Amino acid sequence: MDVKEYNVCVNQWADALFRFACKCTGHEEDARDVVQGSFEVLWQKRQDVALEKGKAFLFQVTYRQAVDTYRKKGRITYAEELPEPASSYTQSNPDLKRVLERALAQLDEKARALVLLKDYEGYSYEEIAKITELSDSQVKVYLHRARKVLKEYLVRVENVI
Repeated sequence: MDVKEYNVCVNQWADALFRFACKCTGHEEDARDVVQGSFEVLWQKRQDVALEKGKAFLFQVTYRQAVDTYRKKGRITYAEELPEPASSYTQSNPDLKRVLERALAQLDEKARALVLLKDYEGYSYEEIAKITELSDSQVKVYLHRARKVLKEYLVRVENVI
């Protein structure tokens, strides 16, 4: 990958990586750090990564860094809350966004990352398996369990109102 191809990756995937990292870490500043770190790793390994593999590589690095940040987060407290980022899917109904965020918060970091990769970013099971270093069947089982937790949370009236 040369400098031009690296810049193509930055332009194409920065927003998606930020959304993914923000959902995984739960804090905008952490997400920025994770995305910046991911692009730094890509830059360092640019000779080994082909342009067509850039997306998968970036999401794999972002996933790992987001999990590390999430684990460290238990030792860190923040003074301010995460501001509401603008998103096209929730602009028509901001209450829906809050409900979905609370539902995702019910999941552990691995399950949340799998749901985000599959349902928000549109990765296939095989691609998610490569990113998370799980088997295809583990990805399917963990996603099934995560979706079951989400469904149980979302069908309760007190959680939706």
